[in-house]
Amino acid sequence: MAGFAPRVQYLAGFRCPLGGLAAGKPRVLCHGAEIFVSTGSELVYVYDQDGRLLTAVYRFPGRVWHLELSTPRRALYALCAQKGIYCLSLDQASRSVSQGAGDDRDADEDDSEDSEDGEDARPPGQIGEVELSTSSPPAGSLGEPAAPHFLPVLCCASPPGCSGPRDRLRRSGGFVLERALFGLLFGVDASLLESPVVLCGLPDGQLCCVVLKTLVTSRLAPGDPKALVKILHHLEEPVVFIGALRTESPDMEDTHPDCLVALGHCGRVLAVRASWDEAGAVAPELQEYRLPGPVLCAACGGDGRVYHSTASGLCVVDLARGGAPPDPGQPDGGPGSLPSLLCPASLGVCSVVALSVLSEVPAGGTRLLALSARGRLMTCSLDLSSAVPCPPQGPVENTGQKIKELLSGIGTVSERVSSLKKAVDQRNQALACLNEAMNVSCVLLASREGPRPISCTVTTAWSRAQLRDVLTATCRVQNGSGFSLGRGWTWCVQVLTGSRASDPDPAGSATTYTIPVDRLGPGEQREVTLTLGPSDDGTLDLPVTVACALHYSLREVLGRALASSDSLEDPSLDGCPPDMLPEQEGICLPLSDHAVDMLQCLRFPGLASPPAQAPSLLGPTGDPVDTFLGACLGPRSEPAGPASLRAKFLPPSVATIKVSAALLKAALGAGQPGVPLGCAALQWLLAENSALDVVRARLLSSVQGVAPDGTDLHLVVREVTVTHLGAAGPLQAVEIQVESPSLASLCQAHHAVVGRLQRMVVEHAAQSSSPPDLRVQYLHQIQVNHETLLREVQTLRDRLSTEDQASSCATAERLLQVYQQLRSPSLLLV
Repeated sequence: MAGFAPRVQYLAGFRCPLGGLAAGKPRVLCHGAEIFVSTGSELVYVYDQDGRLLTAVYRFPGRVWHLELSTPRRALYALCAQKGIYCLSLDQASRSVSQGAGDDRDADEDDSEDSEDGEDARPPGQIGEVELSTSSPPAGSLGEPAAPHFLPVLCCASPPGCSGPRDRLRRSGGFVLERALFGLLFGVDASLLESPVVLCGLPDGQLCCVVLKTLVTSRLAPGDPKALVKILHHLEEPVVFIGALRTESPDMEDTHPDCLVALGHCGRVLAVRASWDEAGAVAPELQEYRLPGPVLCAACGGDGRVYHSTASGLCVVDLARGGAPPDPGQPDGGPGSLPSLLCPASLGVCSVVALSVLSEVPAGGTRLLALSARGRLMTCSLDLSSAVPCPPQGPVENTGQKIKELLSGIGTVSERVSSLKKAVDQRNQALACLNEAMNVSCVLLASREGPRPISCTVTTAWSRAQLRDVLTATCRVQNGSGFSLGRGWTWCVQVLTGSRASDPDPAGSATTYTIPVDRLGPGEQREVTLTLGPSDDGTLDLPVTVACALHYSLREVLGRALASSDSLEDPSLDGCPPDMLPEQEGICLPLSDHAVDMLQCLRFPGLASPPAQAPSLLGPTGDPVDTFLGACLGPRSEPAGPASLRAKFLPPSVATIKVSAALLKAALGAGQPGVPLGCAALQWLLAENSALDVVRARLLSSVQGVAPDGTDLHLVVREVTVTHLGAAGPLQAVEIQVESPSLASLCQAHHAVVGRLQRMVVEHAAQSSSPPDLRVQYLHQIQVNHETLLREVQTLRDRLSTEDQASSCATAERLLQVYQQLRSPSLLLV
């Protein structure tokens, strides 16, 4: 086998479709230093071996199915799909290219019929036609037949006495057969007429022949056209190659090929040569072989060798007698028999879809011209000094032991193949998952602005669980893209609560929930309900941020595939071990961030209708001991909790915000006709609250609600007139007032209102017109007053840390008054 190691030299690369070139359509031909390459498209390339460059590209009117060279006439014949046969004069084409490279006129039929010297490039004589009976390929779309999967194989065989030199026929795609074999195959008429014969291998397996001189004269003597066609053999599988070779050592009298070879797609081989029967008469010797398929392409070389390409690689078989002594029973020392078994030898070249034997062969070797499925043109130099190996003949007594060894080896190989197949399947699944993850990532990253194809929405609601009221958030993820989320995807929901002043960590606390996504196809959705609070002491730190994201685990998808390849210890499957994965171990794709604030959590027991009013919505359930003591004291007893005392002895805390009426109208849009601006503003503030429908139906401008901790909260929206700020006169505004005996509830509601107003200003800043003229001196005085109050707040807070209990009460009371003034500024949001 060492003698068959090829030396491969890559010449050029050509464009090929996704998935590579299909077998049966590409062609490679060589004439001198020029190589003609057809990849099955409309283009034919000309490559110069001496200059190692591409010299011309010709475009034909259809996909090229067959390509032949006529060296005496310097013409190239191309059979185009559904277009016919086109003849291109190479001398004329070379001049056309030199004048304007890439001109499509070089492939026009009118421009390529005649050569420059006036010699007709078309073959002389009349043209005849005949119909071959074969199964037609399935039709394609309406009005257009589909291209056949296998194309017919055409070649020309001639007798030794046919006019024209032998080299001319061989280079133009034909061959000259030995006289005895030619007469046996094609009959006496073809031998007497010395007529070339067209051989055709059909996709249904038929091997047919037509005598050329009989065909072109059939119009002068009408008859049955099917009688002109002779079926030589049926391979019962698509014919992919027809050729001829010499199996006997050449003598001085006859050096022509003495064997006709046909190869089928599945590996069936037909070899026909002339032999002698027992009576001494010439009789055909026919042998059928079976080679590993599928056969993609083939070519006949010297010394009786056939080169053929399969899915596993390029191989060679030897049909020559191999130096066997002649049979003395044959007259005149006639030819020996064909081998009973063909043993293919691998040449170590893979993915060859077009093959040709170069005419220039070095002494003792062979040069092949090949085109790979990736469109790479290459030459393979082979040293064929040694014979093609065949299984050696061993002693009979060792046959049983060898069979046992072979069976044992087959079992080991089978286990190995199963393991490798499992590893390859796992890697293929991992690659498919990675491709899916890449598609989903690209879709999400490309839609940062506007609606997202994979979205997550959050809705809040109060419910009753374990004898207490709880606030729940329902998160719903919906796949609106065209891709599926499968193994490796996890839906992550993070709940981030606000921080309290007493907490050591000002960033608050976060809880992350992970929900595996088993299979989320296009149009499907998943939802999960989470509890947001309140806590055991009845408090709910607002605002609460609910962030949704998709996480893709690289370790889960790739870890198994990489572990399987490591356990096999196969160098061809080695990859990075699991510890070489990226540190983050995955990809995180944010979907949405939703803030749950006080305005969404407010409950309005007074707005609910009597049948729908549930006792649990009156407030959170108190401590059982407090409930018992309250029942013992009776209905007239007043509760003595801190909140009740604060409500009885201290006035409620109030915060106000004034917004320009013009800005609010521009932000709310047209809205409902006839709705006062105060009512529309309240509906806008409670847009994400479950009581919105009632507020809209009753046209309310003020509501009395209950905070999550059970304290009251009063929300009032009214239209006011600001007189001291506008330079041209009073300004119309809307005042939003928040009132609550609980300072914590007031701050959370004030924060929610301010947040909505900030988002409104940012969204409509580019659309709004220029603000009205304001009194700058008045604004400056307001700023000075606020800076004075802020300095007083800092002083009072410093004094609280040094004073005793008696003095600190007055300081704390003054601090609350200053905070009250800061929450009700005289500024106007315009």
